Amino acid sequence: MTTNTHGLRDWLLSDEPTSRRQASLSAWYKGWLTFRSNTLAMLGLGVLVVLILAAIFAPLLASHDPFAQDLGARLLAPGVDGHLFGTDSLGRDIYSRILYGARISIYIVLLVAMVAPLVGLIVGTVAGYAGGWVDVLLMRITDIFLAFPRLILALAFVAALGAGIENAVLAISLTAWPPYARIARAETLTMRNSDFIHAIRLQGAGHTRIVTRHIWPLCISSLVIRVTLDMAGIILTAAGLGFLGLGAQPPSPEWGAMISEGRKYILDYWWVATIPGLAIFAISLAFNLLGDGLRDVLDPKEGTS
Repeated sequence: MTTNTHGLRDWLLSDEPTSRRQASLSAWYKGWLTFRSNTLAMLGLGVLVVLILAAIFAPLLASHDPFAQDLGARLLAPGVDGHLFGTDSLGRDIYSRILYGARISIYIVLLVAMVAPLVGLIVGTVAGYAGGWVDVLLMRITDIFLAFPRLILALAFVAALGAGIENAVLAISLTAWPPYARIARAETLTMRNSDFIHAIRLQGAGHTRIVTRHIWPLCISSLVIRVTLDMAGIILTAAGLGFLGLGAQPPSPEWGAMISEGRKYILDYWWVATIPGLAIFAISLAFNLLGDGLRDVLDPKEGTS
Protein backbone atom coordinates (compact mmCIF):
# COMPACT_ATOMS: atom_id res chain seq x y z
CA MET A 1 0.00 0.00 0.00
CA THR A 2 2.90 2.33 0.83
CA THR A 3 4.45 1.68 -2.58
CA ASN A 4 1.14 2.45 -4.29
CA THR A 5 0.80 5.66 -2.25
CA HIS A 6 4.29 6.82 -3.21
CA GLY A 7 3.61 5.91 -6.83
CA LEU A 8 0.43 7.97 -6.87
CA ARG A 9 2.22 10.88 -5.23
CA ASP A 10 5.04 10.77 -7.79
CA TRP A 11 2.43 10.60 -10.57
CA LEU A 12 0.64 13.66 -9.20
CA LEU A 13 3.89 15.62 -8.73
CA SER A 14 5.27 14.79 -12.16
CA ASP A 15 6.66 17.79 -14.03
CA GLU A 16 5.74 16.22 -17.38
CA PRO A 17 2.07 15.12 -17.30
CA THR A 18 1.08 12.81 -20.11
CA SER A 19 -2.62 13.67 -20.20
CA ARG A 20 -4.99 16.52 -19.45
CA ARG A 21 -6.46 14.51 -16.58
CA GLN A 22 -3.06 14.07 -14.96
CA ALA A 23 -2.26 17.77 -15.40
CA SER A 24 -5.56 18.78 -13.79
CA LEU A 25 -5.19 16.39 -10.85
CA SER A 26 -1.57 17.45 -10.40
CA ALA A 27 -2.58 21.11 -10.20
CA TRP A 28 -5.24 20.31 -7.59
CA TYR A 29 -2.82 18.23 -5.52
CA LYS A 30 -0.07 20.85 -5.60
CA GLY A 31 -2.63 23.47 -4.59
CA TRP A 32 -3.73 21.28 -1.68
CA LEU A 33 -0.10 20.87 -0.55
CA THR A 34 0.36 24.65 -0.63
CA PHE A 35 -2.86 25.16 1.30
CA ARG A 36 -2.01 22.45 3.83
CA SER A 37 1.32 24.12 4.59
CA ASN A 38 -0.58 27.21 5.82
CA THR A 39 -1.32 26.45 9.47
CA LEU A 40 -3.77 29.32 9.94
CA ALA A 41 -5.69 28.38 6.79
CA MET A 42 -5.99 24.80 8.02
CA LEU A 43 -7.19 26.14 11.37
CA GLY A 44 -9.88 28.17 9.59
CA LEU A 45 -10.90 25.15 7.54
CA GLY A 46 -11.09 23.02 10.68
CA VAL A 47 -13.32 25.54 12.47
CA LEU A 48 -15.65 25.73 9.47
CA VAL A 49 -15.85 21.95 9.19
CA VAL A 50 -16.75 21.72 12.90
CA LEU A 51 -19.43 24.40 12.54
CA ILE A 52 -20.91 22.78 9.44
CA LEU A 53 -21.01 19.37 11.11
CA ALA A 54 -22.56 20.96 14.20
CA ALA A 55 -25.24 22.55 12.03
CA ILE A 56 -25.95 19.29 10.18
CA PHE A 57 -26.15 17.18 13.34
CA ALA A 58 -27.75 19.85 15.54
CA PRO A 59 -30.72 17.60 16.45
CA LEU A 60 -28.30 14.96 17.75
CA LEU A 61 -25.89 17.33 19.50
CA ALA A 62 -28.44 19.66 21.10
CA SER A 63 -29.06 18.96 24.75
CA HIS A 64 -32.45 20.72 24.85
CA ASP A 65 -35.19 21.90 22.56
CA PRO A 66 -33.92 25.29 21.29
CA PHE A 67 -37.45 26.71 21.29
CA ALA A 68 -38.64 25.32 24.64
CA GLN A 69 -39.18 28.00 27.29
CA ASP A 70 -38.72 27.42 31.00
CA LEU A 71 -39.22 30.59 33.01
CA GLY A 72 -38.17 28.78 36.15
CA ALA A 73 -34.71 28.24 34.61
CA ARG A 74 -34.20 31.70 33.10
CA LEU A 75 -30.75 33.33 33.04
CA LEU A 76 -28.92 30.34 34.47
CA ALA A 77 -25.14 30.58 34.40
CA PRO A 78 -23.12 28.29 32.10
CA GLY A 79 -22.89 24.75 33.46
CA VAL A 80 -25.86 24.99 35.81
CA ASP A 81 -28.50 22.24 35.58
CA GLY A 82 -26.97 20.76 32.43
CA HIS A 83 -27.05 23.99 30.43
CA LEU A 84 -23.54 24.13 28.95
CA PHE A 85 -23.72 27.80 27.90
CA GLY A 86 -26.47 28.82 30.32
CA THR A 87 -29.98 30.00 29.46
CA ASP A 88 -31.52 33.21 28.14
CA SER A 89 -34.27 35.42 29.53
CA LEU A 90 -36.94 32.88 28.57
CA GLY A 91 -35.10 29.88 29.97
CA ARG A 92 -34.08 28.54 26.56
CA ASP A 93 -30.80 26.62 26.34
CA ILE A 94 -28.17 28.83 24.67
CA TYR A 95 -25.96 25.91 23.59
CA SER A 96 -28.82 24.30 21.65
CA ARG A 97 -29.79 27.65 20.13
CA ILE A 98 -26.20 28.24 19.01
CA LEU A 99 -26.19 24.90 17.20
CA TYR A 100 -29.45 25.61 15.40
CA GLY A 101 -28.37 29.21 14.76
CA ALA A 102 -25.36 27.87 12.84
CA ARG A 103 -27.84 26.46 10.32
CA ILE A 104 -29.28 29.92 9.70
CA SER A 105 -25.85 31.55 9.31
CA ILE A 106 -24.58 28.88 6.92
CA TYR A 107 -27.87 29.00 4.98
CA ILE A 108 -27.50 32.76 4.51
CA VAL A 109 -23.83 32.46 3.52
CA LEU A 110 -24.51 29.74 0.94
CA LEU A 111 -27.40 31.60 -0.70
CA VAL A 112 -25.52 34.89 -0.89
CA ALA A 113 -22.40 33.10 -2.16
CA MET A 114 -24.45 31.59 -4.99
CA VAL A 115 -26.28 34.78 -5.98
CA ALA A 116 -23.94 37.76 -5.52
CA PRO A 117 -20.82 36.44 -7.34
CA LEU A 118 -22.94 35.19 -10.24
CA VAL A 119 -24.60 38.59 -10.69
CA GLY A 120 -21.26 40.34 -10.38
CA LEU A 121 -19.62 37.94 -12.85
CA ILE A 122 -22.32 38.54 -15.47
CA VAL A 123 -22.34 42.32 -15.05
CA GLY A 124 -18.55 42.62 -14.97
CA THR A 125 -17.77 40.41 -17.94
CA VAL A 126 -20.50 41.96 -20.08
CA ALA A 127 -19.23 45.45 -19.25
CA GLY A 128 -15.59 44.58 -19.86
CA TYR A 129 -16.18 42.62 -23.06
CA ALA A 130 -18.75 44.93 -24.67
CA GLY A 131 -17.07 48.21 -23.74
CA GLY A 132 -18.48 51.51 -24.95
CA TRP A 133 -21.78 52.79 -23.57
CA VAL A 134 -22.64 49.37 -22.12
CA ASP A 135 -19.52 49.48 -19.98
CA VAL A 136 -20.20 53.05 -18.88
CA LEU A 137 -23.82 52.33 -17.97
CA LEU A 138 -23.15 49.14 -16.01
CA MET A 139 -20.17 50.61 -14.15
CA ARG A 140 -22.08 53.74 -13.16
CA ILE A 141 -24.85 51.53 -11.74
CA THR A 142 -22.14 49.62 -9.88
CA ASP A 143 -20.70 52.89 -8.55
CA ILE A 144 -24.12 53.88 -7.20
CA PHE A 145 -24.32 50.65 -5.19
CA LEU A 146 -20.73 51.07 -3.97
CA ALA A 147 -21.45 54.62 -2.82
CA PHE A 148 -23.59 53.36 0.09
CA PRO A 149 -22.32 51.36 3.08
CA ARG A 150 -23.43 47.75 2.70
CA LEU A 151 -25.38 47.56 5.95
CA ILE A 152 -27.21 50.85 5.29
CA LEU A 153 -28.17 49.71 1.79
CA ALA A 154 -29.26 46.32 3.11
CA LEU A 155 -31.40 48.06 5.72
CA ALA A 156 -33.07 50.09 2.98
CA PHE A 157 -33.86 46.98 0.91
CA VAL A 158 -35.16 45.03 3.91
CA ALA A 159 -37.29 48.00 4.95
CA ALA A 160 -38.81 47.99 1.46
CA LEU A 161 -39.17 44.20 1.15
CA GLY A 162 -40.16 43.45 4.72
CA ALA A 163 -38.44 41.61 7.57
CA GLY A 164 -37.58 37.94 7.19
CA ILE A 165 -34.65 35.69 6.44
CA GLU A 166 -35.41 35.35 2.71
CA ASN A 167 -35.68 39.11 2.28
CA ALA A 168 -32.49 39.53 4.29
CA VAL A 169 -30.65 37.16 1.93
CA LEU A 170 -32.01 39.04 -1.08
CA ALA A 171 -31.02 42.39 0.42
CA ILE A 172 -27.49 41.22 1.24
CA SER A 173 -27.11 39.76 -2.27
CA LEU A 174 -28.22 43.04 -3.84
CA THR A 175 -25.56 44.90 -1.87
CA ALA A 176 -22.74 42.35 -2.25
CA TRP A 177 -22.42 41.98 -6.04
CA PRO A 178 -20.62 45.27 -7.04
CA PRO A 179 -17.09 44.25 -5.89
CA TYR A 180 -17.38 41.03 -7.90
CA ALA A 181 -18.45 43.02 -10.95
CA ARG A 182 -15.37 45.23 -10.59
CA ILE A 183 -13.06 42.22 -10.36
CA ALA A 184 -14.69 40.45 -13.32
CA ARG A 185 -14.53 43.60 -15.44
CA ALA A 186 -10.83 44.09 -14.68
CA GLU A 187 -10.05 40.48 -15.56
CA THR A 188 -12.10 40.73 -18.76
CA LEU A 189 -10.35 43.92 -19.87
CA THR A 190 -6.96 42.23 -19.59
CA MET A 191 -8.14 39.27 -21.70
CA ARG A 192 -10.46 40.93 -24.22
CA ASN A 193 -7.73 41.84 -26.71
CA SER A 194 -5.38 38.94 -25.98
CA ASP A 195 -4.10 36.69 -28.74
CA PHE A 196 -6.01 33.60 -27.65
CA ILE A 197 -9.32 35.49 -27.70
CA HIS A 198 -8.55 36.74 -31.23
CA ALA A 199 -7.73 33.17 -32.27
CA ILE A 200 -11.02 31.87 -30.83
CA ARG A 201 -12.92 34.66 -32.59
CA LEU A 202 -11.26 33.80 -35.92
CA GLN A 203 -12.41 30.21 -35.48
CA GLY A 204 -15.99 31.47 -35.59
CA ALA A 205 -16.88 31.49 -31.89
CA GLY A 206 -19.68 33.88 -30.95
CA HIS A 207 -19.56 36.47 -28.20
CA THR A 208 -21.61 34.36 -25.80
CA ARG A 209 -19.36 31.34 -26.22
CA ILE A 210 -16.22 33.44 -25.78
CA VAL A 211 -17.50 34.99 -22.57
CA THR A 212 -18.98 31.86 -20.98
CA ARG A 213 -16.44 29.25 -22.12
CA HIS A 214 -13.17 31.20 -22.13
CA ILE A 215 -13.43 34.36 -20.03
CA TRP A 216 -15.60 33.18 -17.15
CA PRO A 217 -13.31 30.24 -16.20
CA LEU A 218 -10.34 32.62 -15.95
CA CYS A 219 -12.29 34.94 -13.63
CA ILE A 220 -13.37 32.21 -11.23
CA SER A 221 -10.19 32.02 -9.14
CA SER A 222 -10.24 35.75 -8.34
CA LEU A 223 -13.93 35.59 -7.47
CA VAL A 224 -13.47 32.55 -5.21
CA ILE A 225 -10.83 34.41 -3.21
CA ARG A 226 -13.06 37.46 -2.88
CA VAL A 227 -16.11 35.36 -1.95
CA THR A 228 -14.25 33.60 0.85
CA LEU A 229 -12.88 36.85 2.24
CA ASP A 230 -16.33 38.48 1.99
CA MET A 231 -18.08 35.75 3.98
CA ALA A 232 -17.18 37.43 7.27
CA GLY A 233 -18.77 40.68 6.09
CA ILE A 234 -21.87 38.83 4.92
CA ILE A 235 -22.24 37.10 8.29
CA LEU A 236 -21.81 40.41 10.12
CA THR A 237 -24.38 42.09 7.86
CA ALA A 238 -26.84 39.25 8.46
CA ALA A 239 -26.17 39.46 12.20
CA GLY A 240 -26.67 43.23 12.06
CA LEU A 241 -30.05 42.80 10.39
CA GLY A 242 -30.99 40.18 12.96
CA PHE A 243 -29.83 42.47 15.77
CA LEU A 244 -32.16 45.18 14.47
CA GLY A 245 -35.05 42.73 14.14
CA LEU A 246 -35.03 42.74 10.32
CA GLY A 247 -33.50 39.31 9.71
CA ALA A 248 -34.70 35.94 10.95
CA GLN A 249 -37.75 36.50 13.12
CA PRO A 250 -38.38 35.15 16.66
CA PRO A 251 -38.26 32.49 17.89
CA SER A 252 -35.59 31.57 15.30
CA PRO A 253 -32.20 31.17 17.06
CA GLU A 254 -30.36 33.65 14.84
CA TRP A 255 -27.09 34.80 16.41
CA GLY A 256 -27.62 38.52 15.80
CA ALA A 257 -31.09 38.39 17.32
CA MET A 258 -29.68 36.49 20.32
CA ILE A 259 -27.15 39.28 20.89
CA SER A 260 -29.92 41.86 20.61
CA GLU A 261 -31.90 40.07 23.29
CA GLY A 262 -28.87 39.60 25.54
CA ARG A 263 -27.69 43.21 25.41
CA LYS A 264 -30.23 44.10 28.08
CA TYR A 265 -28.49 41.72 30.50
CA ILE A 266 -24.88 42.22 29.41
CA LEU A 267 -23.65 43.55 32.78
CA ASP A 268 -25.23 40.94 35.05
CA TYR A 269 -25.71 37.96 32.72
CA TRP A 270 -22.85 38.34 30.25
CA TRP A 271 -23.20 34.91 28.64
CA VAL A 272 -26.55 35.64 27.02
CA ALA A 273 -24.96 38.05 24.50
CA THR A 274 -21.31 36.95 24.70
CA ILE A 275 -21.77 33.33 23.58
CA PRO A 276 -23.51 34.14 20.25
CA GLY A 277 -21.02 36.98 19.80
CA LEU A 278 -18.16 34.51 20.12
CA ALA A 279 -19.89 32.23 17.61
CA ILE A 280 -20.03 35.09 15.07
CA PHE A 281 -16.39 35.91 15.82
CA ALA A 282 -15.31 32.29 15.32
CA ILE A 283 -17.03 31.77 11.96
CA SER A 284 -15.91 35.20 10.67
CA LEU A 285 -12.30 34.57 11.65
CA ALA A 286 -12.42 31.08 10.12
CA PHE A 287 -13.60 32.44 6.77
CA ASN A 288 -10.87 35.10 6.79
CA LEU A 289 -8.16 32.55 7.52
CA LEU A 290 -9.54 30.24 4.84
CA GLY A 291 -9.62 33.12 2.35
CA ASP A 292 -5.98 33.97 3.01
CA GLY A 293 -5.02 30.35 2.39
CA LEU A 294 -7.01 30.15 -0.84
CA ARG A 295 -5.42 33.40 -2.01
CA ASP A 296 -1.97 31.83 -1.63
CA VAL A 297 -3.10 28.82 -3.68
CA LEU A 298 -5.16 30.49 -6.41
CA ASP A 299 -3.14 33.69 -6.75
CA PRO A 300 0.52 33.00 -5.92
CA LYS A 301 1.47 36.60 -6.80
CA GLU A 302 -0.64 37.85 -3.88
CA GLY A 303 0.82 35.29 -1.55
CA THR A 304 4.41 36.32 -2.29
CA SER A 305 3.88 40.05 -2.41
